[in-house]
Amino acid sequence: MASNTLLKRLIILFLVVSITVVIGYLSAGLDFTSSPEIVTKQQATVSLAMAANIDSSKLYKVMDVIDGDTFKVKIDGKEITVRMLGINTPEVLDPRKSVECFGPEASAETKLLLNNREVKLALNPNREKTDNYSRLLAYAYRDDGLFINELLIQEGFAREYTVGKPYQYQSEFRNIEKEAKMAGKGLWSKCANVI
Repeated sequence: MASNTLLKRLIILFLVVSITVVIGYLSAGLDFTSSPEIVTKQQATVSLAMAANIDSSKLYKVMDVIDGDTFKVKIDGKEITVRMLGINTPEVLDPRKSVECFGPEASAETKLLLNNREVKLALNPNREKTDNYSRLLAYAYRDDGLFINELLIQEGFAREYTVGKPYQYQSEFRNIEKEAKMAGKGLWSKCANVI
């Protein structure tokens, strides 16, 4: 009898904590689906299927800019999240972290560059097509040919970023980052803790 009561109390405690977390998330205006850790099996399958159908000569409509290195495009009638390959901008939306130095500026710059535009997407040969969060990994070329990944590093809004094996533009991006750093562009002059 005592173990039944204890079990009931634990279940109630678990439910109260769970509901509190959900209410806290919703009252903070956060969306569970925007967190990169929460990926459904269906999203992963759609992202992999879309990666197989990317035509690097086709323009895709940018639907939303999430932050400095992530945006959504419409592919075959579905919104797909794209994570720009080879770069990393300071965080602004990760619920596990505080807003990082120059994050708002990097997000604003990417919005300025991509809102109401179309992009060509190029996948990296010999690398994975999606990341652990089922985001499509791609190089983004704006409808006027501007190489967005490169520009963000060049102007100090992003750093070169490698996960795993080298990627197609790794050495170029590293050289561009060195130049931006030496020139004190963007985050390189504004953020003391940048390595």
